[in-house]
This record gives sequence, C-alpha cells and structure tokens, in this order.
Amino acid sequence: MKNVLSIEKLSREDIDLILAHAGPIKALRGRHTSQPLAGQTWALLFAKSSTRTRVSFEVGIRELGGQVMFLNANDIQLGRGEPIQDTARVLGRMIHGAVIRTFKQSDVEDFAAFSRIPTINALTDDEHPCQVLTDVFTFVEKRGPIQHKVVTLIGDGASNMAYSWIFMAAKLGFELRIAAPQGYQPAPEILARAGGRIVVTDDVLGAAKDADLLYTDVWVSMGQEAQSGERIQKMAGYQINAATIRVARPDVLVMHCLPAYRGKEIDAETFELHAGTIFDQAENRLHVQKSILTWICG
Repeated sequence: MKNVLSIEKLSREDIDLILAHAGPIKALRGRHTSQPLAGQTWALLFAKSSTRTRVSFEVGIRELGGQVMFLNANDIQLGRGEPIQDTARVLGRMIHGAVIRTFKQSDVEDFAAFSRIPTINALTDDEHPCQVLTDVFTFVEKRGPIQHKVVTLIGDGASNMAYSWIFMAAKLGFELRIAAPQGYQPAPEILARAGGRIVVTDDVLGAAKDADLLYTDVWVSMGQEAQSGERIQKMAGYQINAATIRVARPDVLVMHCLPAYRGKEIDAETFELHAGTIFDQAENRLHVQKSILTWICG
C-alpha cells in the first residue's frame, strides 16, 4: 500500500515518478485514456479550511473516474472526540482512500496505519507534501531541472512549507536558503534529519542573492491567529519585493502557495508582476495531485 504522508518519507525514486507523470497528465487533461480510480470512493477529511487543496482533489478524483465525499471534522464523530484510530478502522472498511488536512502529523500517520488504505497528507502542521511537489513541478516546467539551483524561502522558517522544502532540497540536490527572523528559524533537529545544502540566515538580501526561485508563504498560518500581532511585528521586512528581486537572478521565478496577503510577505506590485507564475503554480495542484493519485493506484 502506498501513502503520501511526508516528503521526508517519500523516496527520491517515487518523487521523480510523481513529477515525471504530472506533465503528461496535464497535457492530456480531458483526453484521459484510463481512469485508475474507476469504481472507487475517496474521502476528504478536512479539519482546516481550504480552497486550492479541496477543489483540486475533488476535481482530480472525479477526472480519474472516482467518487469523492467531503467530510469536515465537525460533521463526523472526530469533532466529538472519537479517536482517529477508530475513525480510520471504520472508514477503512468502506472507502478506498483518504485525503486528510489537519493539525497533527500523527493523526495522518495513525489514520494510514489503522485504516490500511492509501492516505494522502493534504497539509499538517509539520508538512505540506502535495504543495511542495507542485512547486517543484512548476519550477521544472518553467526552468528545467531544479538540481544545483538555488531556492530562497523568505518568511516563516519553522512552518510546514519550510520543513517540506528542507526535506525536498535534501532529496533533489538543490541549495535551499531560508531567510527568517530569530525565533522563526527551523529547528536544528529537522536540519540534522534532512541533511542537504541548507543555509539559514536572518539576512534577506544575502539569501536572495543570485536565487533561481524566491518563495514565500503567509506569516500567520491556520491555528496561529492568537500570535498574529507578534508574528507580523517580528517578520516585518521579511518580504519579497523589488529589492529582493533586484539581487536575484535576472530570470528568477517568484512563487507563493496562496492565499497571499499583499503588503506583508509580498508587496502588491511584485505579486502582480509574477501573478502568471503564481497562478500556474495554483493550477498545477490539480495535475500533480492527479499524478499522486495515479501513482498510489499504480
């Protein structure tokens, strides 16, 4: 049984397969000759709100021939305290796969272990594997191989996106620079587990110098709203803007996994100048997730 629980646990070979198949899947949209999910019903179990993740998975499952049901945590007994292990053992007898968006990484891993059905992490506080797979696919689509390139992430360096990029850099062999203020830099144990070429600094322009990709995400993730004032104050200046673009490579790509808060992690002018890439990146969630689903069922 295959799962996508984290980038850390995916092999380089499986990452390469998912990325390689996403292009043909995108090119053949609407003209698929096979439907690997025909006769299957998949559940989306979401404890966090979502736009791109929910829509891309619902559309993707249907386009691959499957049926999909959306289950908000408050709509089922999880919202009343039923252990994830019990929910998993019930659903594992009724559905063919699950896509889970929640807070704790252990919930996704426990669901996979107890349900014994394919399980996909659609975001936890620890990792966002589907997003970073899409980000790498988008880079490769526009600039070719990412190996030996420089990716700079500006903002929260201790987030699920930062950790996903850290593990991806180690797997695929590119340099990752993380520009984040003190207190929002990645945990040393994560860096030690991942290995790879990771540079952590509080120098935004130094990190952006000659970068091939500038990347950012929101300063306040879901579940961190109570910290918003402190986070916004500490991360002021950790922004993608004209100054960071100026020191990067002339053909630098700018990406944002959305939603974007203009004037905070990216200024409005820079966002609009690079909106084509950012919304290609958003669209590619559909194609990469169809590739993940196809790989799981292969």
